[in-house]
Amino acid sequence: MFDLLNGPSKDTGLGVSVKESRPVVDRISEVVLPILWALGLELVDVVCVGQGARSVVRVYIDKPGGVTVEDCRRAHLAIGPALDVADPFPHTYTLEVSSPGLDRAFKRIQDYRRALGKQVSVKLRQPIDGEWRVVGVLTEVNEQGVTVVVNDPRSERTVILEFDSIAEARRVVTF
Repeated sequence: MFDLLNGPSKDTGLGVSVKESRPVVDRISEVVLPILWALGLELVDVVCVGQGARSVVRVYIDKPGGVTVEDCRRAHLAIGPALDVADPFPHTYTLEVSSPGLDRAFKRIQDYRRALGKQVSVKLRQPIDGEWRVVGVLTEVNEQGVTVVVNDPRSERTVILEFDSIAEARRVVTF
């Protein structure tokens, strides 16, 4: 499993071996994914920020019903040693494991499905009837896109959006 992070080497014919370059986030994800799966958790995202010894690897996790602090602790304890062995950076870094939050941007179709029946805000790539944003209840998700029922003071209307037309979508959280 740890060889996945380092990636395969290629012989250049000059007696020098060169690792294939893949984004470090992809390599980290390949190591982290099976570990989280074994813990009953889902990988939502991996984000790397900073440079040198100030680098931070953020692993966002989720599960049906939400993530607890204990879930984050267990994931951190399992992921940390695996990344230490895989050694994604030639320098020190900080590992953070957390929930992505209720109002995170949707990245996968599962994120949309989890929001079925909830109020969502969808930012569009092109305006529809002069509007760049659709806010309403997410009523359907399929492989092509989503359906949102908008209740505004004028009327109730159904808006069908293909994924290609969506710039960003997220749940609307009210307290």
